[in-house]
Amino acid sequence: MAVGTLYTYPDNFRAAKALIAAQYSKVDLKVDPNFVFGETNKTKEFQQKFPGGKVPAFEGKDGQLLQESNAIAYFVSNDQLKGKNDYDRAQIFQWLGFAESEVLPAGCAWVFPILGIIKNNPSSQEAFSRAKNDMKSALTILNSHLLTRTYLVGERITLADIVVACNLLNPYKYVLDPEYRKPFGNVNRWFTTLINQPEFRAVLGDVSLCDKPAQPGTVQQVAGGGDAGKKKKEEKKQEKKEKPKKETPKKETAPEEELDAAEAVLAAEPKAKDPFEALPKGTFNMDEFKRCYSNEDEAKSIPFFWEKFDPENYSIWYGEYKYPEELTKVFMSCNLITGMYQRLDKMRKHAFASVCLFGEDNNSTISGIWVWRGHELAFTLSPDWQIDYESYDWKKLDAKSDETKQLVQQYFSWTGTDKGGRKFNQGKIFK
Repeated sequence: MAVGTLYTYPDNFRAAKALIAAQYSKVDLKVDPNFVFGETNKTKEFQQKFPGGKVPAFEGKDGQLLQESNAIAYFVSNDQLKGKNDYDRAQIFQWLGFAESEVLPAGCAWVFPILGIIKNNPSSQEAFSRAKNDMKSALTILNSHLLTRTYLVGERITLADIVVACNLLNPYKYVLDPEYRKPFGNVNRWFTTLINQPEFRAVLGDVSLCDKPAQPGTVQQVAGGGDAGKKKKEEKKQEKKEKPKKETPKKETAPEEELDAAEAVLAAEPKAKDPFEALPKGTFNMDEFKRCYSNEDEAKSIPFFWEKFDPENYSIWYGEYKYPEELTKVFMSCNLITGMYQRLDKMRKHAFASVCLFGEDNNSTISGIWVWRGHELAFTLSPDWQIDYESYDWKKLDAKSDETKQLVQQYFSWTGTDKGGRKFNQGKIFK
């Protein structure tokens, strides 16, 4: 179903809210390919529709005009995203307000000096320092709320999750390094779960979490970005050659224009290298085994695994969840496994796992067998993978021992009991 056109520049986190909502709602929200920030939105025609020329701006197929990002996202959302009852809707609006009043100001005050958009002077330094504490306060609130919840409102993703996550996108990309985000495990779990959803990935692509933040003023980018930005730079160089220099008063930039210009330069970071690529490839073909495991029963796939496994270049690990006393409903425990898999999506090429839940509601455990390239604990190879692994005890297994072969047999075939005698309930495969 066609819904309308969105006017925005590339990689605008505000526009991403509506585009992600449209993915969930399965509506056709098109981005105007001819829009050029700083030109299109300054025309008389554009400003007659959208006074002030701010973006993102939306024009519906039936002539509806909207200019505020949350309003546009709400308009293109389905009933699930908007909330199914009055209380859910009220909670969603509560989190939208939190996103705009608590998360966004702190994020902008912290990120913009990093990119050199806000001048590095005593007043900006004070705001920069304050932003770190303000962001910590916001994340503390989120972390507490998400302690016992998968999503912000209800049991499924809503507009609250989309808007808060998009407002946190640039902080997670540019400034929230592993040490800073370490106390906020629940928020990290929630955020990485969201950005690995197909609907988020369709809009955001691969999002790399910050490894080491730059300092204020050390990153310089060209406003506008892309071909349009390069074209403007060349035009300005030509103008300087053709026209004599003269003193002109500096134009004061409105705060709204400064924010839009600042957001326009936030280009996506280059894709991170695969940490496994530096390790010897060995002879074990992980894809070949995965195909065998998927298409054959365990009577064939497990012997195939041992026939092809390369112990010199691959290792087998046992992981057990540390806090079984916190596990309540089985479906919630299974969500922990699924969420971890989603957050480790980039590991799939060189890893395989079978993680099982044993027991029942209020009496269960989680444990599993993992296989990956190399002999070190793989999660430490990338900051993107350091979200859930500390909640597990990890033990490297001897691939040649009978005990390991028995564990592989049990976990790959989803049978048996855990150490406490709890019966197998269900399992999930990472492949």
